[in-house]
Amino acid sequence: MDAPQYVLWQSQLDGGPAATGSRAPLDGDTTADVCIVGAGYTGLWTAYYLTRRDPSLDVLVVEANSAGFGASGRNGGWCSALLPQGVEAMARRHGRPAALAMRQAMVDTVREVGDVVAAEQIDCDFRLGGTVVVARNPAQLARARAEVEHDRAWDGIDGLELLDAGQTREHIGVDGALGATYTPHCARIQPAKLARGLADVVERSGVRIAEGTRATSVSTGEVTTESGRVRARHVLRATEAWTPALHGHRREVVPVYSLIIATEPLPPDFWDTAGLARGETFSEHRHVIVYGQRTADDRLVFGGRGAPYHYGSSIRPHFDQEPAVFAALQSALVDLFPAVEGAEITHRWGGPLGIARDWHASVGYDPASGLGAAGGYVGDGVSTTNLAGRTLADLVTGTESELTRLPWVGHRSRRWEPEPLRWLGVNAGLRLAQMADAEEARTGRPARLGRVLDALTGH
Repeated sequence: MDAPQYVLWQSQLDGGPAATGSRAPLDGDTTADVCIVGAGYTGLWTAYYLTRRDPSLDVLVVEANSAGFGASGRNGGWCSALLPQGVEAMARRHGRPAALAMRQAMVDTVREVGDVVAAEQIDCDFRLGGTVVVARNPAQLARARAEVEHDRAWDGIDGLELLDAGQTREHIGVDGALGATYTPHCARIQPAKLARGLADVVERSGVRIAEGTRATSVSTGEVTTESGRVRARHVLRATEAWTPALHGHRREVVPVYSLIIATEPLPPDFWDTAGLARGETFSEHRHVIVYGQRTADDRLVFGGRGAPYHYGSSIRPHFDQEPAVFAALQSALVDLFPAVEGAEITHRWGGPLGIARDWHASVGYDPASGLGAAGGYVGDGVSTTNLAGRTLADLVTGTESELTRLPWVGHRSRRWEPEPLRWLGVNAGLRLAQMADAEEARTGRPARLGRVLDALTGH
């Protein structure tokens, strides 16, 4: 199955799915000042800011498929201030001021994305409505309260508010909500439109994008692709979940799949109760991650984890389709919004995201070799990639800034274990999260397994 056919976001692009992948591949050897491997958000944002730091730079982006083909064009559409790594972990390693600076940078980044979208006139349904995370049993409500207290202990940087049941209904009408947390630092977007818009903007700035050009290795001064070699002073890897496919990088991240469903456009009487009128994104205080939004054309888009990790860090097109996971997502959506039962599910899709061994996103650049990279976003990459792109642009151009001093710069995660330990560990973690949710639904008390999960994920 051709991915653009079943990804809602791709099907909504001007020209439809056939309009993707229209750029020519690399045709033989070439040179550039900067070669970026990967035309997802990280690569495109890096190219965008490089051309603004130094318009004289010759920037080439090589992409195995088409710009925005991976997670950038098929995610849940949350442009949030979320980071995968916990603030305590950052503080233990770098100190409280550095951890707070990192959190503030992410809050600022949400606004930065909105500013660029407005300035460059990128039509991607950007709407800054915040995120509401509902609590539907006593254990979830206790976790919500704890998160708000935690945020206050860290100077309220995330702006978390605790909502009671009535205040929750002002944002979202889900069944059985006891309360919720709310943060203003998130925007709803149409992710494929953002990816395409960024690609068009950087091309107008003189950046070359070679689609259908699969890189097989990166090294000092050179990128080897199936279509030719690129000689470049600066080589930047922006491959996220596809990193294990590059020679020498198999154990840097694990690709874990997240799947999504989308309903048909829903009628006004549904939204009179369901809410989300301000463009809020939504989730639930459970252990298995779920995420959703009301789209600009009044669909519900709802996704979550639950698909297995595939042995050997494998990525295959058919892994995007897991009927049992799609059925579970639909059941969970109906549980949240009973009135959606009977609505047609028009699109079902998925894709891999990259997880570092310590759940810590990072940006790195070595001036001596000219090699750089960013990634490990654990599904929180829509805005994090913008911060990574700005940071890489400063590092490459030798610009000293607050961004280059952030604690994720130069962070090195240790490598994942070899197989079969990797397969056993990742899938065991998923099973633990499912068991913790089942325990809390049954008892109403916080699951003891939750503490094990927090330890495993660095929180």
